Amino acid sequence: MTSVVVVGAINIDLVIRLPRLPARGETVTGGTFTTTHGGKGANQSVAARRLGAAVTLIGAVGDDAFGGEALENLKAEGVDIAQVAVKRKPTGVAQIMVDDDGENVVAVAPGANSELTATEVETAMRKVTTQDSVVVASLEVPEVAVIAAARTARRSGWQFILNPAPAYALPAALLTSCDILTPNEHEVTLLGLPVEAILQNGVKAVIITRGADGADLVRPGRPVLHQGAFEVDVVDTTGAGDAFSATLAWALAEGRPIEEALRLAAAGGALATRSLGARTGFATRSEVEQLAAKDKSLA
Repeated sequence: MTSVVVVGAINIDLVIRLPRLPARGETVTGGTFTTTHGGKGANQSVAARRLGAAVTLIGAVGDDAFGGEALENLKAEGVDIAQVAVKRKPTGVAQIMVDDDGENVVAVAPGANSELTATEVETAMRKVTTQDSVVVASLEVPEVAVIAAARTARRSGWQFILNPAPAYALPAALLTSCDILTPNEHEVTLLGLPVEAILQNGVKAVIITRGADGADLVRPGRPVLHQGAFEVDVVDTTGAGDAFSATLAWALAEGRPIEEALRLAAAGGALATRSLGARTGFATRSEVEQLAAKDKSLA
């Protein structure tokens, strides 16, 4: 079975749906409230699992009710949670506001996610028994843990995908061990270097996601490849980036070329926006492949 290893955050999402997002200092009433499961690592794990990958999640939760709920949900989705550490700090929480157009703003209290260590990541990755995996990580856990994941993946001969969110200037120690970066169009300006310089640091490809404008694949010495966006009825964009990165990892783990993986990832990201909540819209393999085959002009 295709293997994907995810290193990242596990959160509980507190979601308020509003007619419009409030301006600074403004109160907007008339919202509806739901509690859902989130965190970029957990989201990516569930998205890859629904596509049929065997998924190992490396992360941390608190020894509290939210942590127990998060782990039970991941277990029910079929994600391997044996390498999730339990910490004294509370489980991470994200407060999300979503408007009627599907746009959102997010505030996060990382809690236990901030205590994931490099040693825990290295030890957990050594316990993955598959001969070949694709590793995907994000920046909601400590940088040292992400660097450990990237270096361990490189030593194992596994591809390493970094979804650099929340974005900041990335150190050379991380860039030199990355195969693919997947920032969105806003995050790419916060990475500390222009894309050309990032590629010169050893990154093999940068995929810039642009929402309704699709995505661009940038590689050294090659023309930019643009992938158009697939049209869906957007309800909530929360989790779309996670679905994109997870679908990319799944497709690459299957041995598909990066151009095909990009198209499938665009389809996976689009489908994730069709319902409220970070995970409810995550697609199955057949749904992703059907949408990716639907309109070949979107390339």
